[in-house]
Amino acid sequence: MPTLDHENQLRLAGYRCIVGIDEAGRGPLAGPVSVAAVILPEGFHHTELNDSKQLNEKQRERIYDELMANTAIRWHAEMIEIDEIDRLNILQATWTGMRRCALALDPRPDAALIDGKPVRNFPIHHVALVKGDSLSHSIAAASIIAKVRRDRLMIAMAETYPGYGFEIHKGYPTPGHQKALKKLGPCPQHRRSFAPVAQLMFDL
Repeated sequence: MPTLDHENQLRLAGYRCIVGIDEAGRGPLAGPVSVAAVILPEGFHHTELNDSKQLNEKQRERIYDELMANTAIRWHAEMIEIDEIDRLNILQATWTGMRRCALALDPRPDAALIDGKPVRNFPIHHVALVKGDSLSHSIAAASIIAKVRRDRLMIAMAETYPGYGFEIHKGYPTPGHQKALKKLGPCPQHRRSFAPVAQLMFDL
């Protein structure tokens, strides 16, 4: 389970305002990538807070609502849309969202814990933690916010673009999604830079 150990290590090193950053939606063929950044108060505790992938939808939704209701928590989220993903590539687009989130927070953090690998040209001191959403409370909170916001968006998107099953697979390349994609062709929310979509565009 995540703890505040990594946050506390940074505080011992002299950093005062620590943010956890994570993303949701790097792998899908459609929709934006969602990035969130969270500053938790010192001593924060939550018995169920965990990597969003380890929680079911009902648990994520409940914890998301609890995080939103806690006025001691500071957070910011960004949706990086498909035009930016296609222009920059998914890694660079995700890093762009992480930088934007860190700079948008008030108070401005002086250190960040980021899920995954180091981010190039990050504007503040940061520590990259592989599987950080299962290690750090701040990253776990960010993972839930990013995931829930994106899932809600994809469910709404299913009404605008019916037939693809976005409400079920959230844009990930499941067999059902790929079958619908071949039948219907890409919609405006499909990532043209991703191979399964690009191939269909080439075949048209």
